[in-house]
Amino acid sequence: MSGFFLLYIGEKMARVEKRIATKQKAFVVALPFNKSNYQILGGGLLCIILGYIALAQEPWNGTMPLVVAPILLVLGYCVLIPIGILFRRRTSSEEPAQPLEQRSENSH
Repeated sequence: MSGFFLLYIGEKMARVEKRIATKQKAFVVALPFNKSNYQILGGGLLCIILGYIALAQEPWNGTMPLVVAPILLVLGYCVLIPIGILFRRRTSSEEPAQPLEQRSENSH
């Protein structure tokens, strides 16, 4: 009985296939940022620098350190830098997303 069991299991076992390792092609990846991204990031950095300069002004309880500096710093850190990182120009191959109603009309 054990011989039949081994023979039966032997037929059901998976066969190991030898795969030949293929060389992967080297991909040339373009830099994710273009000129407009760097300009926006530069504007954000300038805004942050101006915010710290305004923060260092005397008197410490004046308008520049208490009002203008925080506005410049928040604008630089929370608005301009993220926009500079995430901004992408639309190319001609990218189409804006259409609502489902317009897609169904165009497909008929």
